Amino acid sequence: MGLIRSAMRLLFGGGATGAQALGQAVTGVAGAFHPHATRRMELGHEAYMGVHASHAAEFAHGRAGRFDAFVNGLNRLPRPMLAMGTLGLFGYAMIDPPGFTQRMQGLQSVPEPLWWLLGAVVAFYFGAREAHHLRACRPASPLSPAPAADGGAALPTDSAPTNPALAEWQGRAGPAQENREP
Repeated sequence: MGLIRSAMRLLFGGGATGAQALGQAVTGVAGAFHPHATRRMELGHEAYMGVHASHAAEFAHGRAGRFDAFVNGLNRLPRPMLAMGTLGLFGYAMIDPPGFTQRMQGLQSVPEPLWWLLGAVVAFYFGAREAHHLRACRPASPLSPAPAADGGAALPTDSAPTNPALAEWQGRAGPAQENREP
């Protein structure tokens, strides 16, 4: 036992600082094999904020050129064209029933994989459009911290925990204690 204690003191120093050094060494070795979850989250958040900042910088200045106006106009065409085309089919069926029947029989000869492909294209177009609008029009979450002046995320100023079990454990009057019957 004395030999192990002497070896530890020789490697890490003596007393409480030796135990701290040993703890730091073990933490460092464990971190080499399994990264710390907190550090991984911090790195992920830094990467996300970097990508978000570069994306915001790219679109900071609106482009009001003729080409952009033309492309924006083209992007707005598919929905009205699909809606009006569908209504037009009903009108065509009433105006020329034999011609409509002939065209619909032609559509029956289209192979099924081509219909699946058409459905995928339309679904991805409208799905991407909806996702774009959901991201652009989403209100700020009241739980997310406001960005700090240095570009990082500021910590919440309220130190009271919102977790009822944690509030009870810390001895604070939280919702868990108020609802408990004696």
